[in-house]
Amino acid sequence: MTLSLERQNAYRAQYQAQHPGWRPSTDVYEELIRQRLRPGMRVLDLGCGRGGVLEQLGDAVSRPIGLDPDPVSLREHRLPHLPRAAAAAEALPIQEGGVDMLTCSWVLEHLADPAVVFGEIRRVLAPGGCFVFLTPNASSLVVLLNRLLRPLQRGLVPRLYGRAEANTFPVRYRANTPSRISALADDAGLRAELIRLVEDPSYLAFSPFLFRLSAALSRVTPPVHLVGVLTRVGP
Repeated sequence: MTLSLERQNAYRAQYQAQHPGWRPSTDVYEELIRQRLRPGMRVLDLGCGRGGVLEQLGDAVSRPIGLDPDPVSLREHRLPHLPRAAAAAEALPIQEGGVDMLTCSWVLEHLADPAVVFGEIRRVLAPGGCFVFLTPNASSLVVLLNRLLRPLQRGLVPRLYGRAEANTFPVRYRANTPSRISALADDAGLRAELIRLVEDPSYLAFSPFLFRLSAALSRVTPPVHLVGVLTRVGP
């Protein structure tokens, strides 16, 4: 019983039809970026992987940069001419104030020392620059189950979601609640402009029955995703 991305997206479309106005967190994330994009902006995608949001934005970003700690992902990036380099989030190879926007999806949950990373984000952002992120909510049912099943995760992820083990990384959830993100932002000199929670019952939808159950649970359990914008405070 595998929940492929295609099947997951079909359940999302069904949920959207049943809940007018709802959109997947990835759509919310992309919209927040597009709302803040301006011509000539230097945009850094932290954890760019093999494509990410820069692939979706295309020509809307005239000065993109991609960073990722995985050299294999960088070699296989679907934008062959993207300026990119292997780097850890704790030590960004970017000069102070070197980017106008920093985008980041599915990275915060992996950080071992988020305070250091948030300090680096603040350092590389130009005055008034923004950090747009998408990450799991540590209080959600999906994350709770992930924690409980962590000893079995290496075998379960390929079996349940059809993803190779090479595409999974250790999760720590040390920057994954609204209050924790706000506190990290304050300490780093960033302002939490927006933090939004987005539900998504598709992650547990391994059958039509489980989809209906997950949709019902989403009304009484914390949403699965956090999407937000932090801006650099001061000069």
